Amino acid sequence: MKLKKLSLRIRIFIAMILLVVLSSILIAAVAIYQYNEETQDYHKQRLERKETAIIRSLDFVIRETSFPVTTENVPLIFKMKIYEVAEVHNIQINLYDLEGSLLISSKSGLQPSTEKCLEPKVLNTLSNTAEHRYEDRRAEGSEIFRSSYLYITDTKYKDLAIINLPYLERDDFLAKELNEFLERLSYTSLVVLLMAVALAFFLSRYITKPIKAISEKMNATRLEKRNEKINIQDTSEEISTLVDSYNRMIDELEESAVQLATSEREQAWREMAKQVAHEIKNPLTPMRLTVQSFQRKFNPEDENIYQKLDEYTKTLIQQIDTMSSIAGAFSNFAKMPAQKNEMLNVVEVVDLTLDIFNENYITFQSDRKEIIANFDRTQLIRVVTNLIKNGIQAIPEGRLPQIIVNVVEENEAIKITVSDNGIGISEENKAKIFEPKFTTKSSGMGLGLAMVRNIVETYRGTITFVSKKDEGTTFIVAFPKK
Repeated sequence: MKLKKLSLRIRIFIAMILLVVLSSILIAAVAIYQYNEETQDYHKQRLERKETAIIRSLDFVIRETSFPVTTENVPLIFKMKIYEVAEVHNIQINLYDLEGSLLISSKSGLQPSTEKCLEPKVLNTLSNTAEHRYEDRRAEGSEIFRSSYLYITDTKYKDLAIINLPYLERDDFLAKELNEFLERLSYTSLVVLLMAVALAFFLSRYITKPIKAISEKMNATRLEKRNEKINIQDTSEEISTLVDSYNRMIDELEESAVQLATSEREQAWREMAKQVAHEIKNPLTPMRLTVQSFQRKFNPEDENIYQKLDEYTKTLIQQIDTMSSIAGAFSNFAKMPAQKNEMLNVVEVVDLTLDIFNENYITFQSDRKEIIANFDRTQLIRVVTNLIKNGIQAIPEGRLPQIIVNVVEENEAIKITVSDNGIGISEENKAKIFEPKFTTKSSGMGLGLAMVRNIVETYRGTITFVSKKDEGTTFIVAFPKK
C-alpha cells in the first residue's frame, strides 16, 4: 500500500509512532556510542593514573637503594620491590633496558631469556616523541589489553630503563550499567509509545474531524439544491481559511444556480412556446384552406351544398380535435406527477392496463400473481400505456407484430419490461430518445418517453432500454417497492 493512498489520519498516526520509535533507537545508539567513548576514556585515564602512582613508587625505591643506579643493576634494585608495587596496584610491571631487552617482570615464570625484545616502533616512538611515551591496544582471545611504555629515570633524570604496564580492560561494571540504562530506556520508550499512540489517536481525530466534515459537505454539494454552509468553531487558521473559501464558493454557487435556473426556465418556456406554436400552426393551415375554399365555392343553389358543407365541417372538426390533442399532450407533460402513498398490486394494475388495447399480439408475463409496491395507480398506467403505444408504433407494416410485457421483483425493486419486434433505435437517436419534442414519427409531439422518464424519476426509479436495429427494443423500468 502506497503512503499517499493512506488517509491523513492514518499518516499522522504512523508519523507519531515512527517518531517515538526512531527517537528511542537514536537515543539508544547515542547511549551506546557514548558508553564506548567513556569506556575508552575511563581505561585510558585509569592506566595513566596507575602509571603515575607506579613511577612514584619506583622513584622512591631508586632513591632508597644501596646499589649503584645503573641499567645493569635494575634487576637487583627492584628484585623484591617490583612484586610489592605490582601487588599494591594490581597490575603487571615489566622493565626493559634501553635497547628493549627484558630485565625483570612481576609476572611469575616470565624470564628475561624467554622474552623477546621490544618492537622497533616502540623504541622509535619513545625516543622521537616529546612525551617519550607509547601506548597500544590489542586483543588476546576474548580479552583486550592496553599497554603503555615510558622511561624511568635515575635521581639525575637520566634514562634508566623502559617500564611496560600491560593493563587488562574489564568492562563488566560499565557493561552492566549500560544494560541497565538500555533496559530502563526500553521501558520508558514503551510507556512513551503507548502515550504516543493515545496522543496520535486523539490528535489525528482532532485534526481530521473538521477536514472530514468539510469533505462530507463537499460531497453533498449539488448545483440543483440549496447547500448548507460549514460552521466549525475553535479550529486552526488553515482549516478556517478552507472553511471560509468553501462558504464563499457556496454563496457563488447558489447565485450561479439561481441565474442558471432562471436562464433554463426562460429557455424552456421559449422552447415550449415554439413547439406549441409549431404544433398549432399545423392544423390551422388546413383549417384556413378549408374555410377559404368553402368561401370561394359556396353556392346556395348547388344541389350538393349540404354534402360539401358536411365535408367542410368534418375537416374542421378533425383539425380542431388535433389541436385539442396537442393541448392535452402538452398539459399532461407539464403536469408533474404527485407522489401518493398508495400500496397497489403492480401485477394486477399492469395486467388491467393491457385491456385498454385491442391488439391480440400483446402478451403479459409475470412469475408472481402479486407484487405490492408504493406507486400512484394513474401514473403507473400512464407509464405502461406510453411504452406499449411506442412499441405498437415502432412495428413496421408487413411484419408479424409482437409485444411482451413482463413484471418481476428483484432485490426489493420492481422491474417492468416492454419488448417489441419493431425497427429498433438507431445509434444517433439513442442519446436523444428521452428528450422532449424528439420523435421519429410523422405525427405526434415526442413527449411520451420524456413524460415516462419524468414519472419514473419522481419515484426514485430508472428507465433504460436495449435496442437492435431492425430487431426490436426493450424498455426497462425499475423502481423501489417503498
